Amino acid sequence: MRFFVLAILLALPAADLYVTARVARWSGIPLWAWLGCSFVAGLVLLRNERIAFRERTVAALHGEQSLMRGVLDSGRRVLAGLLLMLPGLVSDLMALTLLALPLNVGRGFEPQPATVGRWPSSRGEFDAIDGDYRRVD
Repeated sequence: MRFFVLAILLALPAADLYVTARVARWSGIPLWAWLGCSFVAGLVLLRNERIAFRERTVAALHGEQSLMRGVLDSGRRVLAGLLLMLPGLVSDLMALTLLALPLNVGRGFEPQPATVGRWPSSRGEFDAIDGDYRRVD
């Protein structure tokens, strides 16, 4: 059973590379161009995601954005970057599909007003600002 799983794991990238070679021959584009461009695109995606993940994490720590939304988006982009770096057209199509899926569409994260203090006024607003402190560096 172990060898069967190993054979499948080795056969899928080989079949993916074979499909890429056939498409490259059919289209007239050199194989190294297909593989090189997708590898560079994966590297650029991973580099940009590293920077964006830092920004989203800081925004989540300040309460401006949901942490799970940022982690899900980052995980999706990192997986797509790794799939782009793998040699093969099928893995590239899977990465592009993963990037095109609208996974985090919906209502954004909005911080709720502080509820500590007096009862809301007639306009529905709270008079107290307890709990809304932020440290400014």
